[in-house]
Amino acid sequence: MDFRKIDNLSVDCVVLKLEENGLNVLLRKRTLNLYNENLPMVDDWVLPGHYVLKSNNLGETANRVFKELTGENHLNRNQFRTYGNAARIKSDKDLLWIRSRGAKVRTITVAYYLIIASNKDLLKMDDSIKWFNLKSLPQLGFDHHQIINDAYDDVKSKIITDPLIFDFVPIKFTLNELQLAFESILDVELDNRNFRKKVSGKPYIVPLDEKQKGLSKKPSRLYMFSRDVYSQVVETDYIINK
Repeated sequence: MDFRKIDNLSVDCVVLKLEENGLNVLLRKRTLNLYNENLPMVDDWVLPGHYVLKSNNLGETANRVFKELTGENHLNRNQFRTYGNAARIKSDKDLLWIRSRGAKVRTITVAYYLIIASNKDLLKMDDSIKWFNLKSLPQLGFDHHQIINDAYDDVKSKIITDPLIFDFVPIKFTLNELQLAFESILDVELDNRNFRKKVSGKPYIVPLDEKQKGLSKKPSRLYMFSRDVYSQVVETDYIINK
């Protein structure tokens, strides 16, 4: 394997997860202090990412980022946009950071979003990496605020017709969990009865002979998403109607 990097081509990953407080994105702490009063101190947050190695393709680079965070491969990655504007790296902090890494000032970034199910945990969690709610993001480096907004817009545009929603919930989920996921991501309120009627008629949302465990209230029935059945559905239909 050729471990040399292509120093003007990178991959950034918008890792998304639903928590109780809503949709969250994973960010990595970025710090640099050269103890020079003429140079700015860098202390903010960025998306996890890597430069592309000469022996890797773009998807492999995105998977390398995810594997470092979780210890697992991630096949459901979604490439949504490329950022190559000549002026995208222009702040003093960003320029200092790039030059300290010996990289090119003009870098082309291919962006992916990767979805983690709500019941999954990351392998690596420390002070250098943290979940942030999309509605209360910290100070971000580069154009990462724009990349996050673009990823969110892409998710919202696809989630009604594509099966992205099932990546956000556990493999075995309740209809209530599925509804809450739609409501949280789309920032809408859905009629409970109509929602259940709509999704119950979908052949790829398969009822199981299992119920939730460990709850004091009446346990709800569990369901699974069948990708095989979904791929055989010929007609184009909305998974839900907003």
